[in-house]
Amino acid sequence: MVFPDDFLWGVSLSGFQFEMGDPAGRGIDPNTDWYAWVHDPLNMQKGVVSGDLPENSVDYWNIYKEDHKIAESLGLNAYRIGIEWSRIFPKSTSHVEVGLERGTDGRIARIEIDDSTIQKLDEAANKDALRHYREIIKDLRARGFTVFLCLNHFTLPLWVHDPIGVRDTKLRHGPRGWVDEQTVIEFTKYAAYLASKLGDIADRWATFNEPTVVSEMGYMIPQSGFPPGLVNFKASSKAGVHMVVAHARAFDAIKEFDKIKADADSLSPADVGVIHAIIPVKPLNVQRESDVKAAEFLNHMHNHFFTQAAVTGWLDENLSRRKERGEMKNYLGQRLDWLGVNYYSRAVVKGKRSILARLFAGIDAIPEMAEGYGFGCGPNSKSVEGMPTSDFGAEIYPQGIIEALETVKGHGEPMYITEHGIADAKDLLRPRFLVDHLKLLEGAIEEGRFDLRGYFHWALIDNYEWARGFRMKFGLFAVDLKTKKRVARKSANIYKKIVAKGKVTSDIEKDAKA
Repeated sequence: MVFPDDFLWGVSLSGFQFEMGDPAGRGIDPNTDWYAWVHDPLNMQKGVVSGDLPENSVDYWNIYKEDHKIAESLGLNAYRIGIEWSRIFPKSTSHVEVGLERGTDGRIARIEIDDSTIQKLDEAANKDALRHYREIIKDLRARGFTVFLCLNHFTLPLWVHDPIGVRDTKLRHGPRGWVDEQTVIEFTKYAAYLASKLGDIADRWATFNEPTVVSEMGYMIPQSGFPPGLVNFKASSKAGVHMVVAHARAFDAIKEFDKIKADADSLSPADVGVIHAIIPVKPLNVQRESDVKAAEFLNHMHNHFFTQAAVTGWLDENLSRRKERGEMKNYLGQRLDWLGVNYYSRAVVKGKRSILARLFAGIDAIPEMAEGYGFGCGPNSKSVEGMPTSDFGAEIYPQGIIEALETVKGHGEPMYITEHGIADAKDLLRPRFLVDHLKLLEGAIEEGRFDLRGYFHWALIDNYEWARGFRMKFGLFAVDLKTKKRVARKSANIYKKIVAKGKVTSDIEKDAKA
């Protein structure tokens, strides 16, 4: 065995992408911004969203035991799930008062929550949804899985974010989600409540999945299909800062209200991390200053801004990449027990000079994806360097998984690969994709390069891929959306063999390439 005996082998899922899909309509959650967004006629008409609807998805909410049994059959020992805030609190909790302390900069440095606060939140909570999540977690635990709970995977309750109203009024009317500071307060209440109600059966918590994706896609890249579909750098910055603060306050709340060790071997009752999309960034031309500047800016903004704040307390709000007076925040730092790394492909960028960007945002060169590399490829083609691309148009770049870990290992926390997968409906690329990436991780672990403690594949089964709907197939198992039947792809057996052997053997490599 090359991977350690206690290495976690798992799969990841989110609530919105997997939970709905019961033919009888049981378990539909219409109370999120994303639900409203993908149902919006204007979005459909303009092609912002696919027209596919999440209520036709894979029905994890009702047939979760079947998926747990499948994961068990693969020999997996870990499972990451997402909790939907909107299911726990379908209506506003703003009436539940809390005390606030602010730092010298005016930002929220502490939120005072006590047992009476939890009692008031309990009166507002959807107990049926809470009980159902407990049943899901308990079933996983009964099968021997180490459970990771993610509190927020993109979606927000509609009472927190009205994406259509925000889009149509260009942020003049809300609720405006992470652009509003109030969301920090409401998210912290939600985190405290869940810690108090699920802490006895969960020790591993993630506050967010890919927070920088939310602030970047929703407010700078409207073609991504993320709500609210605006181009507003100021709003993006505000959302990013508020999510950093929300992570710190939720971290504190989880630590305060989860005092019970669910597992004897857990390091603490509450091991709290964040799941971060890491994209290795390179300039297209290392000799061209604008390309180098653009790559440095994107790397800092996307890969380091959030984690630096959570680990060291450095809030580089103006993204200058220079530590300036007043930017070190003691109410943010030392609030990361582990780091989840999501890796899919790389970014090769070229820099576009802009006087306006320099004047109003302090950006030397605007990053643009270079065609034919990383995420800048066409689907089912070849990259400039001859690597195959996925159905999504992402270049398969195995070395990037090592580069992603190298990018953030300096923060010093234990790491997990919390997402890694490929859109590949025909399963032509996935078997070798698994082998090539895991072989590199194997070598890195042998060399002692990282404190890497687990690998979670995205995904066990096909899912609803946000604005792209059902067109992108990420599953080790295909799903018939009419019958909900799960059917194993070849790659499922490849993953199973790697887990069983604890390494990528020559026989597994041959099988994957056959």
